[in-house]
Amino acid sequence: MENDHRKTQRAGLSRRNVLELGALGLTAAALPGVAFAKDKKLKVAAIFATPIEEPWDNQIHVALQKAEKELGIEYKWSEKVQTADFSRVMREYAQGGYQLVLGDAFAAERESRRTAKQFPKTAWLFGSGAGPAEPNFGVFDNWIHEPAYLSGLIAGKMSKSGTIGAVAAMGIPEVNRLVNAFFAGAKEVNPNIKRKVAFIGSFFDPPKSKEAAIAQIDAGVDVIYAERFGVIEAAVEKKIYAISNMSDQSSLGPDTVITGPVWNM
Repeated sequence: MENDHRKTQRAGLSRRNVLELGALGLTAAALPGVAFAKDKKLKVAAIFATPIEEPWDNQIHVALQKAEKELGIEYKWSEKVQTADFSRVMREYAQGGYQLVLGDAFAAERESRRTAKQFPKTAWLFGSGAGPAEPNFGVFDNWIHEPAYLSGLIAGKMSKSGTIGAVAAMGIPEVNRLVNAFFAGAKEVNPNIKRKVAFIGSFFDPPKSKEAAIAQIDAGVDVIYAERFGVIEAAVEKKIYAISNMSDQSSLGPDTVITGPVWNM
């Protein structure tokens, strides 16, 4: 299941400008306040808090690689950037002439916004739980609760035990909307469906995700929503169905992963 709708907000950015961004075909016209020379490559960087294989960051990374190949941008990235290092990495990219910097600021909201103000000629576009900030800080997030709901419809129909589960990062709005949509879909087709939820307290901890998934499966879950990386491995071992999240992860378990939302960045 694929949903191209992205929740993209930017101060001074009109809906038409947003549509012009396309699949990250970021043009000078779509970035007010930041001047780009048409005869030079757009220098784009990305700062990721997790390893690049984490699906949320990976979908952005894949999109930027495609933009590098098809649109001719210059692209560089940093992964596994801790909160304490976030501002330093931002400054390095800005001072290195990168005109647009993307990434995930969920764990570094204050640091990223404070640093962005110091470099008004750089456009910053981050995954964030808060709104945009003048003059140059834009925000976005995946907006895939609708396909998560559809995945829940399928899970509710596929479950034979009547108990489904979800292993997710943490109880924040950006995560809750996906998990709640998933369970709402399951309840639509089976009002008596039972649910189990586990939050691992991290955006990337595959061993902990797997452990939480095994505990749910041992408690009767026979279809599980892998909101986090690591859950599918448990589902494969225990021979139950899994719903992937954000990226197509069917290769991790061709007989296990039955569907899942795909964030096409």
